[in-house]
Amino acid sequence: MSKRLQGKVSIVTGATSGIGWATALVMAENGGKVAAAGRRTDRGEELIELIKSQDGDAIFIPTDVEQSSEIEALVAKTVEHYGRLDCAFNNAGIVGEVDKNIVEQSEESWHDVIRTNLTSVWLSMKYEIPAMLASGGGSIVNNSSIYGLAGSLTGLSPYVAAKHGVAGLTKTVAIEYGRKNIRVNAVCPGFVHSEITDKAIIDLGEELVEKVLVAHVPLGRIGDAREIGHGVAWLCSDEASYVTGETFKMDGGWLAK
Repeated sequence: MSKRLQGKVSIVTGATSGIGWATALVMAENGGKVAAAGRRTDRGEELIELIKSQDGDAIFIPTDVEQSSEIEALVAKTVEHYGRLDCAFNNAGIVGEVDKNIVEQSEESWHDVIRTNLTSVWLSMKYEIPAMLASGGGSIVNNSSIYGLAGSLTGLSPYVAAKHGVAGLTKTVAIEYGRKNIRVNAVCPGFVHSEITDKAIIDLGEELVEKVLVAHVPLGRIGDAREIGHGVAWLCSDEASYVTGETFKMDGGWLAK
């Protein structure tokens, strides 16, 4: 495998499951040093053991991205341990209430989703960027969604609003810091195997999944989390040195229709 991230230090939030877990593994496989962050210590330690069993270099830093002080501490601990920060994948997020229109959505759910999916991305960049500037620059990838580029038919208004916010925030920060050697991009995954998606598949049943999800995907399948991880690793690498301010659709062609 390519070592496109050889020696680069990366933070991955939401690393204890799904896309975050897979991306941390891919970045380590690409030679990167990974500071994996998440709330579940048992899963975080399991991830680090797996990375080290494959001769990778990683640490786990328990982090609740809803807390500004914990994000600040995550960046500080990463720099303290590795001496620098080169890359970040701001991935942590929640779905919130499903199948409820905007009138039915609770105020509590709205605030939870915005705080976890959007405010945490802003706070992460707020603390990551100074650390990257001290290292001479870097690359940030934020996790948006296909619902950061289009509306949803399944009553996800807080989620859609947050993910659109991530896409807009990504473009603006890319403009602000491009001249300072910091690139900022977003990935916009479609339906990808993860704890959340796989539970929905079980709840819906295979037949309904084929009719509702897979039927709308030109590639005819649900994505693998590692496929998103490879995209993130490339965006963080020097191979993507002229790419910034982009929102990359990684959805099997869903939005092409």
